[in-house]
Amino acid sequence: MTAQPYADPPASTGHGFGLHHVQLAIPPGGEGVSRDFFVGVLGMTEVAKPPLLAARGGLWVRADGLEIHLGVEDGFAPQRKAHPGIVVTDLDALARDLEAADHEVRWDDAFPGMRRFYVDDPHGNRLEMLSPL
Repeated sequence: MTAQPYADPPASTGHGFGLHHVQLAIPPGGEGVSRDFFVGVLGMTEVAKPPLLAARGGLWVRADGLEIHLGVEDGFAPQRKAHPGIVVTDLDALARDLEAADHEVRWDDAFPGMRRFYVDDPHGNRLEMLSPL
């Protein structure tokens, strides 16, 4: 089987796949700094969790077509390699907002056809922000 060229449109499975949310782990008690980052810096909106799920802690946020669930994990270890790739319309403005809030932006030009940078959430989870050229 040969891999499909990246520039080709994605194949259809007939299942109608789409992404509802991405889940990232946070340490117990990490909701406050997560809220400060995802709501305060990124400008996302906090979503009320269903009562049964709210008892577990964590935080759900969303904006535009993106929803992120931040789930409390005992023995938390930040994800340094695994990450969501988040499409952004104004990458430079987001980079400025993050840097103004003292979050390090690490630019990377190794993805043909995309501009992108990496930034860590307050718990050290890697996030990739990208925009097509």
